[in-house]
Amino acid sequence: MLLKPDSVVLVTGASRGVGKGIALALAESGATVYVTGRSQQEGDAPLPGTVFATAEAVNERGGKGIAVVCDHSDDAQVEKLFERIQKESGRLDVLVNNATAVPDELTQTGPFWQKSLSLLDILDVGMRSTYVASYYGAKIMAEQKQGLIVHTSSFGGRCYMHGPAYGGGKAAVDKFAADMGVDLKPHNVACISLWLGLVLTERTQRVFDAEPEKYADLAATAESPEFGGRVIAALANSDDMLERTGRIWVGAELAEELGVKDVNGAQPPSHRAFLGGPAIPNPAVIE
Repeated sequence: MLLKPDSVVLVTGASRGVGKGIALALAESGATVYVTGRSQQEGDAPLPGTVFATAEAVNERGGKGIAVVCDHSDDAQVEKLFERIQKESGRLDVLVNNATAVPDELTQTGPFWQKSLSLLDILDVGMRSTYVASYYGAKIMAEQKQGLIVHTSSFGGRCYMHGPAYGGGKAAVDKFAADMGVDLKPHNVACISLWLGLVLTERTQRVFDAEPEKYADLAATAESPEFGGRVIAALANSDDMLERTGRIWVGAELAEELGVKDVNGAQPPSHRAFLGGPAIPNPAVIE
């Protein structure tokens, strides 16, 4: 079992949304949960939430929340983050790479060349930041011969969703999981990419609230921000975690396999039927 009261977890990009939800779900094990983000006080971002508020919420869930203000576009800050975790806690059991830049134009309609080049920020904080955090986290986990790295991703890695910058970033972290899984498996460390469905984050809730009748059906089947965390917790404590490494998993499907339900008792649906499923990586290793 990777998740227990003396475990150490890091969730990046956890001031709000998916990251916050995952941190809260993992806190229920009693673990120490480090959470990173750039929002230090309300108003720092257009959406509500701060890294300190998330840490306090982790405490209320039974874990030990530690907030670390960190800009994941700055490699030096990320390196210091892992040095701090190693110094304070001496280990890292679960790393969830969730930090992602979400430019305002991302969900606007229109072809990519009619939007700002700022959409490429998602390849910095999202794709590149996932690699950098995994680089430092893997060193700790390989040394201790135990761990789990999860990249939050989506069906956008396979189908058209928000355009090429978004899709390319998600496809990249999916491939990171496949290749990192190969490198880490001999060290008893697993690495997966987790495809989340439609998540009822603060951003999504604003859209639904603006036109409730239009989005009623979608809202009824949306995943809570904590659902992905529940799936990760079940995977971390499963007997076959290492057998699942190097794969892209649809969160809703993995939840069914592991007996996980959402906070409201519902079983969120998989969107494989109309968005497509992940490619299965070739396990062959070419030296």
